[in-house]
Amino acid sequence: MRYRSLCLLFGLFTAPWLWAAPAQQAFSDWQVTCNNQNFCVARNIGGHNGLVMTLERSAGARTDATLRIDLGSKDTPPLKEPPIAPRLLLDGQPLPLAGEHWQITPWHLMTDNAGGIATFLNVIQEGKTITLQNGKGSLSLIGLKAALLFIDAQQKRVGSETAWIKKGDEPSLSVPPAPALKKVVQTNDMPAPLTHSQLNDLLDYANWRMNNSQCSLDPMRRQVRVTALTDDKALLIIDCEAGAYNTVELAWLVSRQKPFASRPVRLRLPFTPDNGNDEMELMNAAFDEKTRELTTLSKGRGLVDCGVSSRWRFDGQRFRLVRYAQEPTCDNWHGPDAWPTLWVTR
Repeated sequence: MRYRSLCLLFGLFTAPWLWAAPAQQAFSDWQVTCNNQNFCVARNIGGHNGLVMTLERSAGARTDATLRIDLGSKDTPPLKEPPIAPRLLLDGQPLPLAGEHWQITPWHLMTDNAGGIATFLNVIQEGKTITLQNGKGSLSLIGLKAALLFIDAQQKRVGSETAWIKKGDEPSLSVPPAPALKKVVQTNDMPAPLTHSQLNDLLDYANWRMNNSQCSLDPMRRQVRVTALTDDKALLIIDCEAGAYNTVELAWLVSRQKPFASRPVRLRLPFTPDNGNDEMELMNAAFDEKTRELTTLSKGRGLVDCGVSSRWRFDGQRFRLVRYAQEPTCDNWHGPDAWPTLWVTR
């Protein structure tokens, strides 16, 4: 699944500009995601055979950044592979790890030293590929420089001493701080559980709703879920459509007492995604009774290595977005818990 930008980036490389919405874009073999706090993460994508470099950088005057090189994910380390640090090659030549700030384990290299990261990026940014001697891993550097410039522009570092590309004389304090983090208020954490009578009545109501909804899923395969949401409201979810690995649900907020009053659940994003539609479908939806959050997971394919995941919190009137993560590249690198985030709240 190759790439679409979440937004039009007019004048990205030519002029300073204000930016509040999240952004996600690919530059050849590199992918960049910046969330609503201008926290940016970039990594190489495509045919890497498990050799991936990940860069993370926070917004603001401080130079908080992390650089990782991994062979295999944290959860699935490679088998029978020798340590990668002494085998790194830049365009066929040995690539030493300068400095004393690297945390080195056999298959994972990491540093959060700002000076060491800047030095390393200066060494590799004009290269083409990092490979492993006697190994299959291939870390393309095509697009890295453009990705770094994108992050600098997103965080308004261009022309400052903290920029990775197009560094200037402006002091670090000229870089604007991260936007304020929005808060989503949660209603009563633990509502009274549904009584046996309430549950039976709501299940009967759910079956009526299911039979009167235009859903293509065989009624024998439809699941109905009823959860106490607040002391006076319940959440009703029914399966409606199904594909190879995704199920689309319908959901309603329903009063807990007869006569039942209900209204459909609408999940509206606080930003416009790449498809131009800020209203999300409930896909593979579930309500987590521990966190009191409604979750969705749109799988890009059966491996669940790409897609969109989201979490929503009920504020007494509607569900509001708590976290939105999107991984458009299906390259078997990581699962939903590690997908790059475009929206976070507190």
